[in-house]
Amino acid sequence: MSASPDYSHFVKTDAEGRSRIDLAIDGITCAACLGDIETAMKRLPGVMNARLNLTSHRLAVTFEADRIAAGGLANALEAIGYRAYPYEQRQVEADEAARFSLLLKCLGVAVFAAMNIMLLSISIWSGEGASMPPETRDFFHFLSALIALPAAAYAGQPFYGSAWTALRQGRLNMDVPITIGVILALGLSVYETWTHAPHAYFDSAIMLLAFLLAGRVMDQAMRRKTRAAAGNLAALKGENALRFTPDAAEGEESLVLTPVAALAEGDRVLVRAGERAPADGVVESGASAVDESAITGETLGKPVGVGDNIYAGSVNGDGALTVRVTAAGHSALIDEAARLIDAASAARSGYVLLADRVSQLYAPVVHLAALATGLTWYFLLGASAHDALVIAISVLIITCPCALALAVPAVQAMASGAFFRSGLFLNDAAGLEKLGEVDHVIFDKTGTLTLPEPRVVNSAEIAPDLLELAGRLAHSSSHPLAIALARAARGSAPLPDARETPGLGVAAPYGDGDALLGSASFCDVESPGGDADASAIFVRMGERWARLLIRQTLRPDAVRVVSLLRDKGLRIGILSGDRAEAVAPVARELNVEEWRGGLKPAEKIAVIDELNAKRAKVLMVGDGLNDAPALAAAYASLSPIDAVHLTQTQADAVFLGEKLAPVAAALSVARRARALMRQNLALAIGYNAIAVPVAMAGHASPLFAALAMSGSSILVTLNALRLRGPGKGVTLLLRDAKGASGGPQRPAGLRGSAVAPSA
Repeated sequence: MSASPDYSHFVKTDAEGRSRIDLAIDGITCAACLGDIETAMKRLPGVMNARLNLTSHRLAVTFEADRIAAGGLANALEAIGYRAYPYEQRQVEADEAARFSLLLKCLGVAVFAAMNIMLLSISIWSGEGASMPPETRDFFHFLSALIALPAAAYAGQPFYGSAWTALRQGRLNMDVPITIGVILALGLSVYETWTHAPHAYFDSAIMLLAFLLAGRVMDQAMRRKTRAAAGNLAALKGENALRFTPDAAEGEESLVLTPVAALAEGDRVLVRAGERAPADGVVESGASAVDESAITGETLGKPVGVGDNIYAGSVNGDGALTVRVTAAGHSALIDEAARLIDAASAARSGYVLLADRVSQLYAPVVHLAALATGLTWYFLLGASAHDALVIAISVLIITCPCALALAVPAVQAMASGAFFRSGLFLNDAAGLEKLGEVDHVIFDKTGTLTLPEPRVVNSAEIAPDLLELAGRLAHSSSHPLAIALARAARGSAPLPDARETPGLGVAAPYGDGDALLGSASFCDVESPGGDADASAIFVRMGERWARLLIRQTLRPDAVRVVSLLRDKGLRIGILSGDRAEAVAPVARELNVEEWRGGLKPAEKIAVIDELNAKRAKVLMVGDGLNDAPALAAAYASLSPIDAVHLTQTQADAVFLGEKLAPVAAALSVARRARALMRQNLALAIGYNAIAVPVAMAGHASPLFAALAMSGSSILVTLNALRLRGPGKGVTLLLRDAKGASGGPQRPAGLRGSAVAPSA
């Protein structure tokens, strides 16, 4: 074994002090490779965990650096026939493009050769029993050999190399029976041609390669499309940022071009018009509109001003912004999204694990079945050595487990892409199956059915100058209601010399007197009655004053989403820690009859456990810290991306944006994926149940076996490709959600759905 390469500078250390490295793996051809690689890694001393992503060929290894070096991991993989090197996005994409290009070239050669050989074969078949002289038939066989042998040598490269590597390491994969079948078919055909026999099987070998290559190209294209999501997200951050740094000579700040990777929390950066935000942060000065379509799915510009959050990857519109970094390095929301995409495609559900185990056992069974069939025909049924070999070749080809190995991973890869396009990220692959079985949906209210932050709901009724004044005063207060006001008056600057009286309000010199913001008594105005479900704050300038109503509002599409879920046969409920008087109007607006308010976390769990006891499959959707236990108790769970971290870790998936449409999309995609997984498994098993006995009985020629086996692989791949989205109804809902503005909106008919903020 060669000396271990030095990969120490690619090793990262997690919060628990464990070392981790991501390796790109060359030589993976099927699901059976997954078990070989992970098993080899886990046998090494010091390796704590190893997880291979079949979609990206990315191996994440957690290990103890004092017991094994990172380079030793690569050497161990090389010893079993796989090349490993540190995972770098650009290099991996270049290698992937080269492999895809080779597959396309091999497919082109195989298809061209197959078309020409089939023309010659048809001529031979049509001349059988007629007047075709044996010399003409031999000549056609000879021409077929001239085309097939060099074509098979080139087009079969992806299979031969993989099979040879596996055999050299003393193991089997799915390319071994393919390679043996092709070589035996070609060898037997050359012998038949040389001995002037009436049949040759060049067409079978080439058609087998052509169909298998077509299936691999389709599978590779599907996986590249899904995998591109995380790569596209990473590219959105850019490479450099303009950071403010103190200039000792001038005594002022200057701008320095800084790599994005070098930014730290607390740094201040300038985001010019047309540039992407380099990190998550809070706007300190400036006003603009940002395009967050890559982050939240909103296609219209979102106005931002002082105090507003901005995410890495957002495109600044028409104004310069000074942003204080709150999450840099690999902690930004966009990086978390990329990690979730990678985790989703790397994780394996129960269906995937079942298919993996079956396909790993299948390769030796295939060879034993072919050998047993050939020996049975020769020794027990009196067939000639030639006929027994032809039947054995047919069995070897027709029983290849490609369709079974592709049945579930192909659907999972498509589901991961469909989730991403719908604004969803899976935390756990098992969640895909669980979401597909849900029959109850339980929502938390505050921050889930409602937007997480209160909004000014009567801003249209207030004079613009008073609203702007209120916003400027609000910048000088840390009160939650003042934060909502600052958000409503985007772009305003704080008033100088503002002073806050804790618990009462803010005052600042303005014009000939003081401007006031706070309670009715602080502003010396009489508070009118009504609007018991809203909190009120007052602004006063001289004799003019206004009352601003602040309340939490339903997510813009909550009514439509809940109605759609109900139409799909799901039972809907609300479990909230907020008081019953605040939950009632929300339940009434959403037409939800099963709801409860004022619940503690243990009481939410009790309700869910009661449903679980009735064998209900409950989906819990929540965002708060008090929802984490309920999410863990539910059969499946979802939370918004702005939920607290503990809640996100308990959820099976998280969703982006202010809309609830991704909840409907999650259930729709999961149901369709579950159905397609079952269909593909049924197709693969049904194919083998029918085809194998036919081949063993001697009724399948090598050509028929090649067409049947390849056709089954292509069929399950095409079936998986049907999962492009969540379905027509939900797709329209998502399209409407993405076309809506990211700013605070209140659809018609939601007047009665506003609720007072909860503690």
